[in-house]
Amino acid sequence: MRMLSLLVALGAVAVLAQGAAPVAADAASFAARLDELWKTRDSADAVKANDEIIREGLKASPTDYEILWRAARIRWWVADGLTEEKLKKQVAKEGWNYAKRAVEAKPAGAEGKYYTALSIGAYSQAVGILKALSEGLEGQFVENLDYSIKNNEAFDRYGGHTAKGRYHWELPWPKRSLTKSKEELQKSIDKHPEHLRNYYFLADTLLKDGDAKGAKVAIDKALNGADAYDPPEARRVKGWAKTLAATIDKELK
Repeated sequence: MRMLSLLVALGAVAVLAQGAAPVAADAASFAARLDELWKTRDSADAVKANDEIIREGLKASPTDYEILWRAARIRWWVADGLTEEKLKKQVAKEGWNYAKRAVEAKPAGAEGKYYTALSIGAYSQAVGILKALSEGLEGQFVENLDYSIKNNEAFDRYGGHTAKGRYHWELPWPKRSLTKSKEELQKSIDKHPEHLRNYYFLADTLLKDGDAKGAKVAIDKALNGADAYDPPEARRVKGWAKTLAATIDKELK
């Protein structure tokens, strides 16, 4: 009788496992589709397709970590490219909410922590750095970013160091440290010299530090670097770099 009960129980587990497998497979396919769309993310059609897949994927698997952090990623990317403060704040907050859900689904996941930090950063830019500091967002930003660096430093082309470098530039005096900004950006450059955002940020840091000649060298690397490593990212950075290059050229005259 005990053996029969055991066999019945094992059979039930097997049926449940068979039923669970397609859900896991579907969640993985959603993540794969989002990764493919990430390659063309500066297209409005790609962003729209991302949103549709995220809605579909989270309807099927509301707490799937791999979908949630990728949802935060695309929301951050959109916010990162916006200049209108109200819209940037809204989109960054959406990314932050997705990232929070990712962290809840997998507290030890470095990706969720990373995009929590980046979303907080974009949100802080939208509301103003001083207001963000008054709201206590700096601690949340640093805590999440440091966790991601400690647990998956290489993620997003050592993106934690890129973000940390910009953070030290963005802070108002006397919290700002241009020395730390340069050090963090250099850590990322040493590992991924193809990543143009680092040179753009470095040029801005050097210019603020009074080194216009060094800024010129860095901004030329951003303007003239190859796009192949990440075409959407390279196009965005080069667009920003043109404006900064003009400012640097005026400083050098």
